[in-house]
Amino acid sequence: MRTFISPVKIITGVGSLSRLPDEIKAFNATRVMIFADPGVLKAGILDSLTRILNGINLDYTIYSEIQPEPPLPKGDQAVAALRDSQAELVIGIGGGSCLDITKAAAVLCKNDGTIADYLNLTGTKELTDKGIPKILIPTTSGTGAEVTDIAVFSLKATKDVLTHPYLLADTAIVDPELTYSLPPKITAATGIDALTHAVEAFISVNASPLTDLLSLEAIRKISSSVRTAVWHGANRAARSEMSYGSLLAGLSFYNAGVSGVHALAYPLGGHFKISHGESNAVLLPYVFDFIWPACLDKMQMIAEALGVPTVGLTKGKVALATVACFQEMVRDVGLSLSLQDYGIRREDIELLAKDAIKQTRLLDRSPMPYTLNDVTRIYMNAWEKN
Repeated sequence: MRTFISPVKIITGVGSLSRLPDEIKAFNATRVMIFADPGVLKAGILDSLTRILNGINLDYTIYSEIQPEPPLPKGDQAVAALRDSQAELVIGIGGGSCLDITKAAAVLCKNDGTIADYLNLTGTKELTDKGIPKILIPTTSGTGAEVTDIAVFSLKATKDVLTHPYLLADTAIVDPELTYSLPPKITAATGIDALTHAVEAFISVNASPLTDLLSLEAIRKISSSVRTAVWHGANRAARSEMSYGSLLAGLSFYNAGVSGVHALAYPLGGHFKISHGESNAVLLPYVFDFIWPACLDKMQMIAEALGVPTVGLTKGKVALATVACFQEMVRDVGLSLSLQDYGIRREDIELLAKDAIKQTRLLDRSPMPYTLNDVTRIYMNAWEKN
C-alpha cells in the first residue's frame, strides 16, 4: 500500500505567474511578505511579480536576506522577520534554498522555538500549528522544493532537514518563463539535481507505480533537454521541458524518496560548501555504479528512458551503459566528475564517509544496503577520477 501526497494546487505553464492575483484573493490576504533570493532581484525576475501585486493594490514587504545552502541562523532570521511582519500570506520566489526558507518560516512563525528544535536528526519538538498560507514559485528547474514538505539547512559538518506535511505549499506556480535567464552553470547543476531526484525515486524501495510513471517521464524530459537548456538557454522548448521534468521529479521523489546520492552529497555541502546540484552530479555515476546489481530491471527501464541502446545487451551491460550515460551527461553540461576538482583531499574521505553513513533516513530507501566501507569506496572512486 502506498500513499501519494502533493500540494493542494499546482499551476503550470508559460505565463502561469499571471494567476497569482486569483490565488492571493483565495486566501483573503491583505498583508503579504515576499521571500526572494538575491539572484531573483538581480535578474529582474521579481519585477514581474511586484507589477502584478501593485496592480491589485496589495500591501507587501520583500525579504531577500537569503543565501544558498542556508545555515540555521539564516533560517531563524527569516522566521523572526515573518513573525514581525504580521503577514497573512507568504510568497517564496527563487531557487530551492529560498523556497525551503519560505516553507520553514511560514510554519515556524506560528510555532515556538527555533528551526534546530524541529530538525529531523536532532530536534526534540513537534510542530503543532500549520502556520500561514504559502505560495511557492520556483525560478530554477531542479530542486522540486515547490512540491515537497522538506526544508534543508546546513550544519557545521553536514545537513539536516525539517520535514512535515505542514511545509507543503498551499499553491505552487511553475512558470517556465521564470527560468529563461538562468546562467549555464546553475541550469546544469539544477538540471542534474532534477535528474538525480527522478532516478533515485525510481529505484527507491518506497517507489510505487504512480511515482514510477512520474520518474520515467521526468527522466525522458530532462535527459533530452538539459544539454540544450544549458548551452542554448534561449531555447524555450528546452526550458519548458526542464521545468515540467523538474516538477514531475519533485512529485516523485517527495513520495518515494531519494537515497544514496543525496546521503553522500550532504557532507560535501556541509564541509566544503559545494552546491547541492554539483554535489549530486559528481556522485551520481559512482553511486549507481555501486547499486545497479540490486535493481537490474529498473536500470533497464532507466536506460530506455535515457535513450541508451539496449538491444542484445545483458542486464548487467545495460546497467553499466546507463552509468556511462550519467557520466557523459554530467560532463556534457560542464560539471565535474572528480572530487579533486572541488578541492577535496584523499585524507578528507574518511570524514565524509563517517558523516554520510549517518544519513539513515536516506540510505534506508536504497535497494542496496550501505556499509561504511561501501560509502568510503564510492567517495574514493569519485576522488580518483581525473
